[in-house]
Amino acid sequence: MWFESSVFYQIYPLGACGAPFENDHQPAHRLERLSSWIPALNELGIDCILLNPVFESISHGYDTTDYRQVDTRLGDNDDLARFVSHCHQAGIRVILDGVFNHVGREFAPFLDVLKNREASPYKDWFMIDFYADNNYGDHLSYQNWEGNNNLVKLNLNNPDVVHYLLETVKYWIDTFDIDGLRLDVAYCLAPDFLRALHTYAKQLCPDFFLMGETLHGDYNQWMNEQMLDSCTNYECYKGLYSSFNTRNFFEILYSFNRQFGNEQWCLYRGKHLFNFVDNHDVERIASILNVKTNLPLIYTMLMTMPGIPCIYYGSEWGMEGKKNADDTALRPEVKELQRNELTDTIRKLIDIHHQQSALIDGSYAQVALTNTACIYARENEKEVIWTCINLDEQPAVLGVNYAGTMTDLLHENEDVLISSQVTIDARSARILKREK
Repeated sequence: MWFESSVFYQIYPLGACGAPFENDHQPAHRLERLSSWIPALNELGIDCILLNPVFESISHGYDTTDYRQVDTRLGDNDDLARFVSHCHQAGIRVILDGVFNHVGREFAPFLDVLKNREASPYKDWFMIDFYADNNYGDHLSYQNWEGNNNLVKLNLNNPDVVHYLLETVKYWIDTFDIDGLRLDVAYCLAPDFLRALHTYAKQLCPDFFLMGETLHGDYNQWMNEQMLDSCTNYECYKGLYSSFNTRNFFEILYSFNRQFGNEQWCLYRGKHLFNFVDNHDVERIASILNVKTNLPLIYTMLMTMPGIPCIYYGSEWGMEGKKNADDTALRPEVKELQRNELTDTIRKLIDIHHQQSALIDGSYAQVALTNTACIYARENEKEVIWTCINLDEQPAVLGVNYAGTMTDLLHENEDVLISSQVTIDARSARILKREK
């Protein structure tokens, strides 16, 4: 499938386009700004854009009030359709954020329940206790998302709700020609709903991409032939930055082997998890890393580990952002995309990712490992790729079970003669290739 070989770029439109946090319902065509980004993203090598919430909501986009109308702070449905069309013309696909676990309190069916209570035809769209009260003084209470009464949980065991959401997905495909969905808090979604969504979406578009937000546990319970194509790889997200900050590559390579190694017990061999070093919910990687000069190295790992790499807007030039009282600092306005040495490095890494098939479908194996240096291999029937990274202030010399010539893809494709050891310069990386 197309997504297995794609590099994604995540944009949080309400933040990136400078929309007010609270919906003022004043129409503004802010989404048009993103079309000006397309040439730069094309040059960077991006294959698909993930747009976080774009539909009418009360504030941050995850409190939806209308699934079929683009948020007035961003524009209108024509603006979104036009943006997707421009992306497609440039060879870039687009997936949307599907927020199907909960809605905002101004969602029309919920307003009807507040008004008509037990007489509402929508009372079973939610899990409501009409004999209790809540902090809003509604004289009723309802299930919500993680204790937040502003996010009203939908009853995904109700066939009417499932039908409405599936028809919404069809509307998005027909109206905007989208290529897939990120499913918000997929770990909360009813398994039967995920199966129904998979069947329905794949009938409409066989190559429609379904990726779920998952945090803990065995991702196979969501990522399988009946449900999702991929899941967010939070295990390796944590392992990536932690290994760099603690100078302990044993941590991340343990996760790589646990997930993708060759042993029978390894969890996700042959599958494609959704990998990232930051996103709209976590602090920017440039703010997390203790040593900022390690940014090119962590992106080298992101682009060569098994799975689907995703870059969060602004992080390709090292934008910083730390959590405060809310997440707004993680989702800033960006008027123009910037470019610097880090951007150029990431572009080169994306080119390598695209050109080397072993980085898409190859197996994973550990080659050499110390606390501050590592080599791991990706291998298929055509080639072997070694990713070599050294965090130390001194060159690292690692023993390997190989003698011969390899090509250094990061350094002008120079030939490297290897005689049972590999030297990695201080705080640097190499990507070595040999054909089979």
